[in-house]
Amino acid sequence: MTTGCRTTTAFLTVLCGLLLTIVGLAQHWPGWAWATLAVLLLLGPAAAFKVASLRRGSLPVDFEEQLTAAPVDRREHHVSRVALPSRWDDYDFVFSATVRWYLVEAPGNDPVLNPAGLAVEAVLDRARAVTEQREPSRASLVQHELSGALSTMRPDPTGHLHAMAEDVTLTLAQHDQERLDKLAEVRKDQAVWEHQRKYEQSKRQYLGEDVLKDTGSAVVWWLAKNDEHVERTVADLGLLAQLTSAANDTDVPERLRELVWQQPDEPADAGLLTEPEAPAEPRHTAADHLAGFFDAMGFTGEDDRRTMLAAMISELVKGQDRPETAEDLLRRFAPPAAYTSNGSDRGEDDGQRTDHSGGVGSNDAARPHGDGLLEARP
Repeated sequence: MTTGCRTTTAFLTVLCGLLLTIVGLAQHWPGWAWATLAVLLLLGPAAAFKVASLRRGSLPVDFEEQLTAAPVDRREHHVSRVALPSRWDDYDFVFSATVRWYLVEAPGNDPVLNPAGLAVEAVLDRARAVTEQREPSRASLVQHELSGALSTMRPDPTGHLHAMAEDVTLTLAQHDQERLDKLAEVRKDQAVWEHQRKYEQSKRQYLGEDVLKDTGSAVVWWLAKNDEHVERTVADLGLLAQLTSAANDTDVPERLRELVWQQPDEPADAGLLTEPEAPAEPRHTAADHLAGFFDAMGFTGEDDRRTMLAAMISELVKGQDRPETAEDLLRRFAPPAAYTSNGSDRGEDDGQRTDHSGGVGSNDAARPHGDGLLEARP
């Protein structure tokens, strides 16, 4: 750098001398002027060098060493699928990365070494110190943590080199990941079941120790849920008394037993609430239905049409192999004086007579035809 500056200064001095010589010749300078020019051309460069050296000072030793230092030789080695321990036993991380290092100058009497092995060992030691404190279920998070921890050059324990790692990947084995997924699912299901069980226990405790503690508590609870229907609560007093006794495994109190309906064959202290059987509905016979039909048609009890129609319908029913129903119709609607115990009619009423078939014989008679319609004959 100093040699270059001197060369530049000499070149500028010669250039300035030539220019001044041309000017002097053109202006016809006197002799003393040429002598002065020669002195300035000799003393000017020397003075410039002196001033520059004073302003610049001496270069530091380390700077000179940096200018002359040899470039650092960095090398790399790729490692793949190295098992690193995790916080859980038998669940290892799978580590892969590119290891980079450079050697540190050492005395000539050092033994021959494998720098790649030392660099890989240093990087794996740094990675293992992180992974053995982490859970395997957070592999993706630990991968980014390792990328930051291994991204700086650090000396190995022997002091021969500095090492770091790039392109770090950290995963779990496929079967280990499947097991962790199953464990996570079971833990979630167990948590849901625990909440359900606690809810059921709380509900049972509320009903057993508060609502159904005694009949009074049950009545107050029921009244609060049916505050607009007091009559309903009063009607359910017997049911509440029985329910409270069953919940506490005791008998119904004597003062409340009259509210509980008891079946005749049950003991008085059974304490079971049973409902009375509904009365059996009366069975309506064919004669009852026929009477309803006559009433709907306006045929009163004294109307002769009731007797005539009952006799014809009885004949039709008897033809359908229902003799009991036919006799029931005659017994219901035939005149009492004309009906005998053997099912035949021998009486006469207002010029009319009844034959053995249940028909009515007089000046006007009716008989059934095959098509079920009634045809009158003289």
